[in-house]
Amino acid sequence: MAAFYDFVLYIVALIVPSLVAIVAVVVHKLGIIDAWFFNLTEEEKKRNGGDLVAAILKEHGVKFVFTLCGGHISPILVGCEKLGIRVVDTRHEATTVFAADAVSRLSGVIGVAAVTAGPGVTNTVTAVKNAQMAQSPVLLLGGAAPTLLQGRGALQDIDQLSIFKPLCKYCASVRRVRDIIPTLRHALFIAQSGTPGPVFVELPVDVLYSYSAVAKEFLKENPNANFQQRIFQWYVTTQINALYARAFEPRELTPLPVIQMMPTTSDITAAADILSKAKKPVLLIGSQTLLPPQPADRIQQAVESLGVPCFLAGMARGLLGKNSKLHIRQRRRDALKEADVVILAGTVCDFRLGYGRLLSRKSKIIAVNRDYDQLTKNSPSQWRATLAIEADAGSFLVSLADAMSSYECSGDWLKMLRDRDAEKEEANRKKADQPATKYLNPLKLLYCVEEVMDSDSIIVVDGGDFVGSAAYILRPHGPLSWLDPGAFGTLGVGGGFALGAKLCRPKSEVWIIYGDGSLGYSVAEYDTFTRHKLPVISVIGNDAAWTQILREQLPMLGSNVGCVLAHCEYEKVADGFGGVGFSLQDGDENDIRRVLESAVAATKEGKPSLINAWIGKSDFRDGSISM
Repeated sequence: MAAFYDFVLYIVALIVPSLVAIVAVVVHKLGIIDAWFFNLTEEEKKRNGGDLVAAILKEHGVKFVFTLCGGHISPILVGCEKLGIRVVDTRHEATTVFAADAVSRLSGVIGVAAVTAGPGVTNTVTAVKNAQMAQSPVLLLGGAAPTLLQGRGALQDIDQLSIFKPLCKYCASVRRVRDIIPTLRHALFIAQSGTPGPVFVELPVDVLYSYSAVAKEFLKENPNANFQQRIFQWYVTTQINALYARAFEPRELTPLPVIQMMPTTSDITAAADILSKAKKPVLLIGSQTLLPPQPADRIQQAVESLGVPCFLAGMARGLLGKNSKLHIRQRRRDALKEADVVILAGTVCDFRLGYGRLLSRKSKIIAVNRDYDQLTKNSPSQWRATLAIEADAGSFLVSLADAMSSYECSGDWLKMLRDRDAEKEEANRKKADQPATKYLNPLKLLYCVEEVMDSDSIIVVDGGDFVGSAAYILRPHGPLSWLDPGAFGTLGVGGGFALGAKLCRPKSEVWIIYGDGSLGYSVAEYDTFTRHKLPVISVIGNDAAWTQILREQLPMLGSNVGCVLAHCEYEKVADGFGGVGFSLQDGDENDIRRVLESAVAATKEGKPSLINAWIGKSDFRDGSISM
């Protein structure tokens, strides 16, 4: 009998902890314990989560939130307005992220976009991917269906996190009001640390609206409810109380210290040793070099101190001003073949460097990048780094310049590169002077733009063939004055980039160089420019075709299908949205300059302007590859 009792006790000992565990899980899942801490005052019941979102953004120095409105996110927008954060509403959700991207690049403060649930969120996917590849810290706030209705067929209810996990450094869905601040604080930290990039935070409707509004919607008394309905109503009440438990207790708002990867002393010593022996060094500087923490002017000073001839790409364009003797613009391929030392500062060996094949096996390569995968891309199969440094490229250049104050590059090497530059520039000028078979010579048009634009201008490029030509002609006059999509090659960045640029630098001229194809993506933002009093200038290279594709497709495949557009009167679209449109179809340099100057004058009066320039065909970019 004793053995039987022992057996029973053993079984009970096994069952009871399991039952306790099951009860604990059920209590947790039902939110019963959280609901016990529900103690909102009548005043707090009227507050909402949108105010908490605005508070954390304000504390992190955010000045602008870009949006296309939707009921899911209204509390965020109103909360930001209360705290003096400017809410800029656009005509497409992709524009919100492109604008936030531009703000992060130009200001060093994270860019923020807020869009409504479902299609509002999915419309941003391309722009978020572009920010990821451009390494821009962007916070995307997405609305979502109420937590109580998710998975039950609510309006615009989809699995948003699964879409963005491959695109973002961090994704989260806020499930309690009290989690808004810590979740966003962590997201902002992640976006800016290490290799910067976009982050996505989903904020369901019932997390953003006030307890009073949510309770009015869900907690409706039914005196005739049966037992089952009463149990369900108890469950809903418990969930809502748990949602708002401890919602407005004080929480830390200050930014978390951003993690930066700095070069070590041994890295700098090794790089200095390699460079000190170089006779024909070349420095390639990419966009990543201009990321914080180093200010652009400090990087500029460091590069000038080193005295190494440079090729600048992406956001690094304009780093050395318009006429620096160190900035080499032409025949990069030849220089890389002949160089004995090549420094890749934030430059990646992807398609832009022939996957590394443009680098000579005889050269010593110093590669610096925050991202290890980018640092070693296509290595060692196509190229091999003599010294690979996983660190901030801007800080590396500053430290290297300090360590090599007495280094002097060969004057003969620099002179040869500059002579080649001048030779190619002269050839370009001659092509610009040739009459087009019809309409304007695109190179002549671009040279006129170069002459008319102000020295403090920001250049935004959005297009294919015409923009490819502009990259050879237009010269940013200073650091952080050139905005292109980056490695993703995205069309449609123009309106958003210009929007962010004009807000960051309101006194600067902002010029968008559009192809007529890419214009179609964001021309509606002329309404945004007008409503928000942001006068920008657009120049459209209108050749009635997707010429970058047509240039290859027609000779290779014998058809222009899908590549032909029309010479539309785009200037009328600008007029219709409250801007000023100009048509430019022929004329000499004086005529072109006169129209450009009229467009600039219109912006001085507060009107965004658009110049629809009809251009003829050119062989300037024959042989260029668009894939």
